[in-house]
Amino acid sequence: MIQLPLSKLSDVGTTIFSQMTQLANENEAINLSQGFPDFMPDPELLNHVDHFIKKGFNQYAPLGGMIGLKEEIARKIENSHQATYHPDSEITVTAGGTQAIFTAIATFIKKEDEVIIFEPAYDCYEPTVELFGGIVKRFEMKAPDYEINWNTVKGLVSEKTKMIILNNPNNPSGKILKENDIQELISIVKDTSILILSDEVYENIVFDGKQHLSISKYPELKERSLLVASFGKLFHVTGWKVGYCAAPKALTDEFRKVHQFNVFCVNTPIQLALAEYMKNDDHYNHLNQFFQEKRDFIRQGLANTSFELLDCEGTYFQALKYDKISDKNDFDFASELTITHKVASVPFSSFYKNKLNENVIRLCFAKKQETLERAIENLSKL
Repeated sequence: MIQLPLSKLSDVGTTIFSQMTQLANENEAINLSQGFPDFMPDPELLNHVDHFIKKGFNQYAPLGGMIGLKEEIARKIENSHQATYHPDSEITVTAGGTQAIFTAIATFIKKEDEVIIFEPAYDCYEPTVELFGGIVKRFEMKAPDYEINWNTVKGLVSEKTKMIILNNPNNPSGKILKENDIQELISIVKDTSILILSDEVYENIVFDGKQHLSISKYPELKERSLLVASFGKLFHVTGWKVGYCAAPKALTDEFRKVHQFNVFCVNTPIQLALAEYMKNDDHYNHLNQFFQEKRDFIRQGLANTSFELLDCEGTYFQALKYDKISDKNDFDFASELTITHKVASVPFSSFYKNKLNENVIRLCFAKKQETLERAIENLSKL
C-alpha cells in the first residue's frame, strides 16, 4: 500500500456546518445551523439567468469578470461607501466570498508571515493561512459584547505582521465595527506595510439604523485593503457561489495572478443576470429591513425563554447564551438540542482555535416564517 504524505492540515476535519447539517438531517430537525435561506430568490433574477442561458452566453467569461457586472459593483460601492474602484482593473468577480478570501491569502502570505485574526472567526481564515506557511495571531472577542481591546491587538503586531483579517459584520457574533474601531485600526497600520483583508459579505444586513463602516470608506485603509463581498448573501443565492474582490490596481494585479490558476473565471450567464438585476438598487437596499423583521421575530419569540439573547447588530445570525438551561459544553448542548428538541444550531466554540466555551450557540434566521415559528415553538419548551 502506498504511504500517503503528511497532511498539510492535520488538525482540520469536516466543518462544523456540515456536521450539524448532517445531524439535523439524521434527526429530521429544523436546520438553523448552516447559514443559507430556505426560501426562493426573486423570480425576476431567475428569469434573467434563464434568459442569458438561452441566449447562448454559456462559455468562459473574462478572467476578471464580465464588465457589466463589474460596473454595477463599482456603482454600488460608490453609492454605498463613497469609494471609487475602476471596474476593469480594480474589481475581480470570484467563485464566492470564500474563494476570494483564499486567493487573497494565497497571493500575499508566505512562510513565517504573521496574520492577525479576530475570533470568533469564520472557519476558512486560519487553515488557509497555514496552508501557505503563515502564522496566525488571534485576538479573542468574548461574550456578551465581543468588543476589541485595541491595545492588546497592538501587542500582536510585529515586524512579521503581513495581514489583518476583519469580518464586519462579524459571523457568528453579529457585531459591527464602530468609528473608534476603525480609527484604532488606522493608527495601528499607519507607516507599516500591513495589508487588510476585509470580509464584508454581510454589509447589507445591518440593523436598527446603524451604519456599516466599509474599509473602502477610509482612504488610509482602502489603499492597503482587499474588500470581499458575496452575492450569495445579497440575493439569497448561496449555492451560486459568486462574489467579488475590490482592491487597488497594484493589489488586484497580484490577486489575479493567483485567481487565474485557481478558478480562472466565474459562471457567465449568472454574472450577466446579476448585472441586469443590480440596475435596480431596490433589489438590495431593502435587505436590512427584510432581515431585521426576521431578527425581531425570532427575538420576540424567544424573549420569554431561559435563553439570553445577545445583541445582534448585523448578519442573519442570532447568538443565544444558554447557561441558565444547561451546564453542558456548547457542542454537547447543540447536539442535544438537535436530537431531542429538533432544532439544529452551531456551537460558538467551533469559531475559536482553543474551543473557548462560553455556553453560546448560533441560530440562522434567514428562514421562512413557518420555519422560524416551528423552531421557536420547539425552543420554548426548554
